[in-house]
Amino acid sequence: MGRKKITCVYLNLGLTDYQTAWKLQKLLAENRLQQHIPDLVLFMEHPHTITMGKSGREENLLIDPAQMTGKGIVYEKVDRGGDVTYHGPGQLVAYPILNLSQIREDVIWYLRQLEEVIIRTLAQFRISAARKEKYTGVWVGEEKIAAIGVKVSRWITTHGLALNIRPDMSYYNYIIPCGIRNKNVTSMVKLGKKDVTPAQVIPKMVKQFADVFQFRMMPYNHASRPVLAELLASHKMNY
Repeated sequence: MGRKKITCVYLNLGLTDYQTAWKLQKLLAENRLQQHIPDLVLFMEHPHTITMGKSGREENLLIDPAQMTGKGIVYEKVDRGGDVTYHGPGQLVAYPILNLSQIREDVIWYLRQLEEVIIRTLAQFRISAARKEKYTGVWVGEEKIAAIGVKVSRWITTHGLALNIRPDMSYYNYIIPCGIRNKNVTSMVKLGKKDVTPAQVIPKMVKQFADVFQFRMMPYNHASRPVLAELLASHKMNY
């Protein structure tokens, strides 16, 4: 007998600037710790953004941060694990706000579960993806299609995964993705899925979150989640 399925609410915030999303995650994480809200998965896309994780090195930036603004790129140093990565329109980001103390207190296990969600999601589109030894993330052959970087504090998770669906891949020329040299990045579009959109991928990924984590995935409904509705409204997110 496995554990009873935990309810996890999901919602799509659409195109959301990184700073707003980061602040919202921190607010939701504190409320998850206090058990005011259930486990969540936030789906969104970001405007062009380059983020540097806690273990990141400036040498993996191939552009001066001072030049980014002129190219319409926001640069953020953040508190997740990992090195440098790019976010932008056409890349689906999922930020789980989970209480691992009620699931499994194991960060490595959690990372592997996120990879499994991505691998199974891509399989729904007939893309064969896999893990690569010594690296976190998901790969198709020798090219990385999804990055993972998380923070776990008091067993509450923030940050998450980023899956390249149809982003402008030229922005990767400004970084050494995840600090991994001599490895390329790819996307679902580059792999032949020319018409796929984030909106089409989300329901497939929701199903995989349900299966991999043994969640009961529930779409967000503001009427039945008043505390969550209030927190979202505080960030002008009236979903």
